Amino acid sequence: MLGLFDQLGAPEILIILAVFLLLFGAKKLPELARSLGKSSTEFKKGLKEGGKDELPEESATAPAQATAAETKPAEKAKAEDAD
Repeated sequence: MLGLFDQLGAPEILIILAVFLLLFGAKKLPELARSLGKSSTEFKKGLKEGGKDELPEESATAPAQATAAETKPAEKAKAEDAD
């Protein structure tokens, strides 16, 4: 895919930019570029944080299981109170 960009010269790039200008207009192009930059930054940040999220997820499930175990005796007590 990178070979495609090696074959593009200055005239081809100018034609592509002119088509974008005609399609989106002069007012939308800066907004599109800004949103593309922000999404790229967020994607890179997500890639960096991807490995860090795996460990807390495992530890987050352990308290949830403990909470579920604690609620079972409470349910038994409620059942006994109802009888």
